[in-house]
Amino acid sequence: MDMKVVYEVLEGENAWMYITGTFVVLWILVWLYRDSIEIENISEKYVFVTGCDSGFGNLLCRKLDRKGFKVLAGCLTEKGADDLKRVAGPNLKTVLLDVTSQDSIQKAMEWTKAEVGEKGLWGVVNNAGRSLPMGPSEWMKVEDFHSTLKVNMNGVIAMTMIFLPLIKKARGRIVNVASVLGRVAANGGGYCISKFAVECFSDCLRRDIHYFGVDVCIIEPGFFKTQVTSLDPLERELNRLWNQLSPEVQASYGDKYLDKYIKMQRLIMNAVCDSDLSKVTNCMEHALTSAHPRTRYSAGWDAKLLWIPLSYMPSFVVDIGLKLVLPRPLKSV
Repeated sequence: MDMKVVYEVLEGENAWMYITGTFVVLWILVWLYRDSIEIENISEKYVFVTGCDSGFGNLLCRKLDRKGFKVLAGCLTEKGADDLKRVAGPNLKTVLLDVTSQDSIQKAMEWTKAEVGEKGLWGVVNNAGRSLPMGPSEWMKVEDFHSTLKVNMNGVIAMTMIFLPLIKKARGRIVNVASVLGRVAANGGGYCISKFAVECFSDCLRRDIHYFGVDVCIIEPGFFKTQVTSLDPLERELNRLWNQLSPEVQASYGDKYLDKYIKMQRLIMNAVCDSDLSKVTNCMEHALTSAHPRTRYSAGWDAKLLWIPLSYMPSFVVDIGLKLVLPRPLKSV
């Protein structure tokens, strides 16, 4: 080939690389600028948060209160409500809320409607949730699945549908807390099922109501040190599930399996659980304050570097990875 032709080809390739690189840099700069733009009149906007007794919900309410929002905090217990009010400003108000009760949600909505008036409700953060019972699927009874689903799935759906008219009035935000375990089914029990359901419900809802100027955002936290990941309740539940098994099923796993399973859970929780809850609440805050909120927020380094990439892998890769971590039953094939 003529050297002149080779030179022209290389020059053309360099030009395309320069154009592509410039486009990528400009795209990143525009995205960062767009991502940084905040809404106006924060002090006039109301936000309702569920599950505020502790953990993410409690921290988020205090952050939003300092930010200037009028915060309406749904707490399960009187103690949780009183403790939150003691550390919050005058713009934060609490209401007792059990997301498994339609009547409780309806009462909370009527109370909220009276608070917000004609302004409507800028945001609902469906944060309330539970992780237990959690364990190998064969150890669960149907009611064990339902006890988690009625909080994490039915509660999110009920809260959203009952509060939706107030959100539409403000052309506001719905922020649903899912999990990385709504992307990778790594545990038995109702938790992963419920979080997959939250992901699906949120996607369907977003596509159905975007015409009304309502944004639906999904928060996908990794593993964090909260009551949901506390080891003592988890171990008590695993022992309860084991003890309700028939002797035949116990024998198929072997008498050492429970101890091995608990040790594995301790190892995972101690290795990956992050104590910095603000990594999650910062995502929630951005979803409420950004003029252009993201559809999904992955919170935590384990979410970004492990769980989310793993969710894009072929199923057999995930299966092999989990087999290497989980203990093997005695009478397995």
